[in-house]
Amino acid sequence: MPNRLAHETSPYLLQHADNPVDWWPWSSEAFEEARKRNVPVLLSVGYSSCHWCHVMAHESFEDQETAEYLNAHYVSVKVDREERPDVDAVYMEAVQAATGQGGWPMTVFLTPDAEPFYFGTYFPPAPRQDMPSFRQVLQGVHQAWDERRDEVTEVAEKIVRDLAGREISYGDAQTPGAEELAQALLGLTREYDPQRGGFGGAPKFPPSMVLEFLLRHHARTGAEGALQMARDTCERMARGGMYDQLGGGFARYSVDRDWVVPHFEKMLYDNALLCRVYAHLWRSTGSELARRVALETADFMVRELRTNEGGFASALDADSDDGTGRHVEGAYYVWTPEQLREVLGEQDAELAAQHFGVTEEGTFEEGASVLQLPVRDGFVDAERVASIRERLLAARSGRPAPGRDDKVVAAWNGLAIAALAETGAYFDRPDLVEAAVAAADLLVRLHLDEQARLTRTSKDGHAGANAGVLEDYADVAEGFLALASVTGEGVWLEFAGFLLDHVLARFTDPESGSLYDTAADAEQLIRRPQDPTDNAAPSGWTAAANALLSYAAHTGSEPHRTAAERALGVVKALGPRVPRFIGWGLAAAEAVLDGPREVAVVGPALDDEGTRALHRTALLGTAPGAVVAAGAPGSDEFPLLADRPLVGGEPAAYVCRNFTCDAPTTEPDRLRTVLSG
Repeated sequence: MPNRLAHETSPYLLQHADNPVDWWPWSSEAFEEARKRNVPVLLSVGYSSCHWCHVMAHESFEDQETAEYLNAHYVSVKVDREERPDVDAVYMEAVQAATGQGGWPMTVFLTPDAEPFYFGTYFPPAPRQDMPSFRQVLQGVHQAWDERRDEVTEVAEKIVRDLAGREISYGDAQTPGAEELAQALLGLTREYDPQRGGFGGAPKFPPSMVLEFLLRHHARTGAEGALQMARDTCERMARGGMYDQLGGGFARYSVDRDWVVPHFEKMLYDNALLCRVYAHLWRSTGSELARRVALETADFMVRELRTNEGGFASALDADSDDGTGRHVEGAYYVWTPEQLREVLGEQDAELAAQHFGVTEEGTFEEGASVLQLPVRDGFVDAERVASIRERLLAARSGRPAPGRDDKVVAAWNGLAIAALAETGAYFDRPDLVEAAVAAADLLVRLHLDEQARLTRTSKDGHAGANAGVLEDYADVAEGFLALASVTGEGVWLEFAGFLLDHVLARFTDPESGSLYDTAADAEQLIRRPQDPTDNAAPSGWTAAANALLSYAAHTGSEPHRTAAERALGVVKALGPRVPRFIGWGLAAAEAVLDGPREVAVVGPALDDEGTRALHRTALLGTAPGAVVAAGAPGSDEFPLLADRPLVGGEPAAYVCRNFTCDAPTTEPDRLRTVLSG
């Protein structure tokens, strides 16, 4: 019989709706039940494409005996971390403080007042490698709750007190200057892996936001080392197994230092961020590889993640059926030499194995290889390779596909809108811009209420119950601002303004200028989460700083500019010390140092040849964080178009920064020079 999760919209919660565990969604009623029964709460947090979440679910939550023990002695609460990042952040901070590490599945035991007192991540069904079994943990916690309640309560209260005291030093509410950004670059150089690209050791994550900083830093200063790190890292990632060599798009991370074996789940946020990075790398260098990867990644998002309503699904699972009924990680993506021969015949299979690095012993498990693109000397028959790729992709599409998490997350759709709008504009792909507009329309229609408050998720055209957090407001505003620049439709600037007004009113500390992840009027947790560091995606804090800055450049709004600069004080504090974890903040700081530049393109119509040439040149400018407004003279679509006439009857571009304007130009080449950073 289904439990209480059967009526939820989260695909992750629905995966657990038929468990024998009597799950509750996160709710005040669950904690009321725990108080009534005088039992602790088991909080289990994960997400639908999490491999070890599936493993623990199969081993423990689908086990009848374990479920009966849980139901007798606990109130069990299941949370999708993608729907409730605030709940996840608060308890993950506690897990990391207590154990020195964290991850998913996250397993936390709480008092009925939601105060944590015991923590872990994955627990196996039987003891192994110094790990207790899940049943042992359940029995131990139950015994402590029954026999040493005072001690448990004391521990919980101390943890909450300690969390309240873990305030970050947010610097002096001033933006970092050229010196701090140079120190950040030096710090990155020390952690850079010159042999393989990327930063640090295994596992290696795509450093999307750091790459954006490196490209902007190069544009502003001409530092060749910054460009080299960005270019080489992008090439290594695109040639490795983390990039899907047949279907495009990136897996979550590489388990090794060499980018060979990925963790196979494909996340919307990774692909949106990386699509944009490769488009920006092409803009800076003209790299053909960057162009191909940006377009293939954009096409992957539209082809495999787009929902029927026009939004973008959260993720594709790492696991899929290997053809024998077993769910195996990577089964959809890997190949043996024998499988190549079955699809391609002997000669083409030999070429494919050589071209994609498929070996007899395999680079993954059970003799299978992850397809890569090793650098080869000598001639490559491009037509023959293209034919091989098409046939392998067609054969792969006949395999059981990985599951898809269909929920639409506002923040990640904002990132996808920005990436698709810009990629479509750069490479003359109006279909990609149209996909961005459709996703933006969905967010306005389904996720925004009359007060422009955001709902975090939707699924199948139905809005979820959870309020948007800071990253939703910031990333959706970022997407809308990119769309405004690309389409010349001022309505997107207006919507971005509505969202950023909420950031100022409901997420900003008026005293310090620091930002909170949840709104002042949101559900009160044991602590109001506040994290400025960039992890898998930009933090809400740094994303908001960047969007506030762009909006201020578009509108001249002093409150938005001041809020952006105060928020970037944290980058002054953290940039020189931990540059890998504040890349988007460093990128925003580069834009402050450059102005950012304000570009107004006026012409009789956007499809007029002269206007189009200037508009495209403006979008391709590498000056950090430059904003672009395009439209007819006298138009009220954008504030930047006010009092900007044609020049001698010709379309013209006006460039200003720091309250100073260049003479308008009618020549794309002249505009290109002005916007080259």
